[in-house]
Amino acid sequence: MDITEGSPDLHGFRMPAEWEPHSQTWLGWPERPDNWRDNGVYGQRAFAKVASAISKFEPVTVCASASQWANARKQLPHDVRVVEMSMNDSWFRDTGPTFNVAGIDWNFNSWGGIDDGCYIDWSHDLLVARKILSMERAPRFPQSIILEGGSIHVDGEGTCLTTEECLLNKNRNPHLTKEQIEDVLKTYLGVKKIIWLPRGLYGDDDTNGHIDNMCCFVKPGVVLLSWTDDESDPQYERAVEAFTVLSNSTDAHGRKFEVIKLHVPGPLFMKDEEGRKSYH
Repeated sequence: MDITEGSPDLHGFRMPAEWEPHSQTWLGWPERPDNWRDNGVYGQRAFAKVASAISKFEPVTVCASASQWANARKQLPHDVRVVEMSMNDSWFRDTGPTFNVAGIDWNFNSWGGIDDGCYIDWSHDLLVARKILSMERAPRFPQSIILEGGSIHVDGEGTCLTTEECLLNKNRNPHLTKEQIEDVLKTYLGVKKIIWLPRGLYGDDDTNGHIDNMCCFVKPGVVLLSWTDDESDPQYERAVEAFTVLSNSTDAHGRKFEVIKLHVPGPLFMKDEEGRKSYH
C-alpha cells in the first residue's frame, strides 16, 4: 500500500545502517547474458553461496525469472525461499526498495537512460521494489527522483555518503539542483547531513561512480575508503581526493571521520569475445 500523507521523516522513519538488525535479505538471481559471464553460471554459483551463508542467520528470499526458477531452486538450500519475478537484471541493491520500516520505491533508468544506461529496456526493474513491498505487505513511499541504492550509504545516525559523479550526473536528475537532491535524501532517508565525495571508483562507468564500492561506513564515525599507494594508478587521484574531503568533514553529530584505507585489488580482464559484446 502507499502512504499518501506525509514523507518518511514526518512518520519518524529513517534508513538504518547496514549493521543494524533486520528481518530478511532479498536477492535477485543473475542470468543476463550480456552482463554475466557464460549466461550467469559463475555468478549464480556465487549468489547461491552468499544466500546460503546469510540463511544461517536470517531468512533469505531469492527472486528468479520464470525460465530460471527451477535452476535457482536446485542450486539454493531448501530454507532459502525462491519466488518468481520478472527483472531486467539482478542488482536488487539498486532496483529494490530502501527499507526504513516502510519502503522507498525510487525511480530507475538503467543507470543512465536510453543514451548512457546499461540496457534500453528496464520496464521489469521499475516494478521490482513495488512487488517486494507488496509481498512484504509493507507501506510504500513512491519517489520520482532517479536513484539507485548503491549510490547512497548511511551510518544510521543521520549521515549519508554519496558522490557528485553519480547523483549530480546529467543522466539522472538534470532538472534538480544539488540542494534539491539533498532535501529529498534528508526527507526520505531521515538523515541530517550529506557528505559528497567528488567521484566514485575509477572504471565504474556502468553506475557513474556509485558510493558503495568507493567508500562505506563500518560504524558511526568510521569509514572504509578504496585506496592505492600507486601514484600511476588512475584510482590514486580519486582516492586522495576523497580522503581530503573526508578528512575535512564531520558527521551529523560533529565527529571527525576515522578513515581506514582499504587497498583495491589489481585489474581483471575480459576475454576478447566478451569485450565485443554489446550491453544494449
